[in-house]
Amino acid sequence: MSNSIKRIAVFCGSHTGVRHEYLTAATKLGKLLANNQIELVYGGSSVGLMHQLARSVKKHGGKAIGVITRFLSEKGLAETAIDELIVVETMQQRKAKMMELADAFIALPGGFGTLEEIFEVITASQLGHHQKPIGFANINGYYGLLLRYFDIMIEEGFVNPKHRNTVVSSEKVDVLLKMLFEYQAPVYQKYVEDVRDFLNFNVVDPD
Repeated sequence: MSNSIKRIAVFCGSHTGVRHEYLTAATKLGKLLANNQIELVYGGSSVGLMHQLARSVKKHGGKAIGVITRFLSEKGLAETAIDELIVVETMQQRKAKMMELADAFIALPGGFGTLEEIFEVITASQLGHHQKPIGFANINGYYGLLLRYFDIMIEEGFVNPKHRNTVVSSEKVDVLLKMLFEYQAPVYQKYVEDVRDFLNFNVVDPD
């Protein structure tokens, strides 16, 4: 694999979900990261898919870096069996630190927090703050409706079609990882010019 990606931030649930496929995917992704000498950046939790992922990375000889808020750490939810735990004060700082540390991003199945985290990364890419690869692990079709909704946002005129290829997805974590390494960032204008052209294209004069 390419050596351009040294660390991947993985956003995922603090629960394991109801399907064994989610745990299997987290375990396999952890092994893949370790075997390819890619460091894991994640939410630092000792529960749910986050714990399973970090555990798999460490089991297979990889490095895991956790970023957690002081509030969650003081609740006893911080993972201790990892290489580095970074404690921050707010969720905003947590997301910013993970974005700073990572060269690419993956969303495994998760809840509201996972969606918030991955959407902030997508928005930052749209604004031109980074051009790092972003992938959805669509395990058992978990993100199928969301990915379809991306197309609806384009169809309804709220997202520029040029930004659809900002994210990639696959139901298999090994395929997704390969897609991230082969990712070519979309080439488009600066965001302000892009928005202006998009709005001009979609403008409707009021009566």
